[in-house]
Amino acid sequence: MSDIEAVMRAAPVIPVLVIEDVAHAVPMARALVAGGLPVLEVTMRTPVALDVIRAMKQVPGAIVGAGTVLNPADLDRAIAAGSEFIVSPGLTPALGQAAVASGVPFLPGTANAADIMLGLDLGLTRFKFFPAETSGGIPALKALAAPFHMARFCPTGGITLATAPNWLALDAVLCVGGSWMVPKGEPDVAAIEAAARAAAALAKP
Repeated sequence: MSDIEAVMRAAPVIPVLVIEDVAHAVPMARALVAGGLPVLEVTMRTPVALDVIRAMKQVPGAIVGAGTVLNPADLDRAIAAGSEFIVSPGLTPALGQAAVASGVPFLPGTANAADIMLGLDLGLTRFKFFPAETSGGIPALKALAAPFHMARFCPTGGITLATAPNWLALDAVLCVGGSWMVPKGEPDVAAIEAAARAAAALAKP
């Protein structure tokens, strides 16, 4: 994917994945892609995250990126592992400048007007809204989107299959992030594929 908007428009939902066992990576990725969710965000919260990214990249059709990227060192490791896009929970000048300089598609986390303004200063207009539900939910994002008409968002955090359509109905929202498709533990690939199909069906109105 050449830019972050293309990543965001590839499917209505980006699965946010916390994977403890590399052996789960390929079956999980295959199930999600088969269900219509090709964009996979592997959070860098586990010791095996980089190995998971490398493994998932071997699955045809998968667009694999790194989430929970906190600093330029994390960014470098994620890119070296083959991440096709980068997601962060927040935005700092150091990380933002490094990500922009790298040229990798970058989706920085924002929760308020100051975060968005920092992103705009760096030339960014596509953001994660995180944590979505506890940062004021849909009313908060509507209020933020009004003055920042050039910005588009991927709300993540507390979103479910039931609430995702309400977020996707907003003009400022291109996609949502969520983890409900993949319960913790041994992956049930049939259940994951079915959950992915239900999420993929949530195309924007």
